[in-house]
Amino acid sequence: MELKKGRQEEKQSTLKELLKVKLGTLSSPLEKQLTETSLEKLNELTLNIFNINSEEDVLNLMN
Repeated sequence: MELKKGRQEEKQSTLKELLKVKLGTLSSPLEKQLTETSLEKLNELTLNIFNINSEEDVLNLMN
């Protein structure tokens, strides 16, 4: 369980950095939501990074 939590935190950090490069900034609510997102959703968002052009795109992929 500890290893999965570490991987999830690493994926969150990487995804947040990628989204900051792609979108310029991230709102606090979006950052908080990413922190609470499952590893599976984080993986899906990472795979779709080239299709993301706004925070709305991120939210649509998360739901």
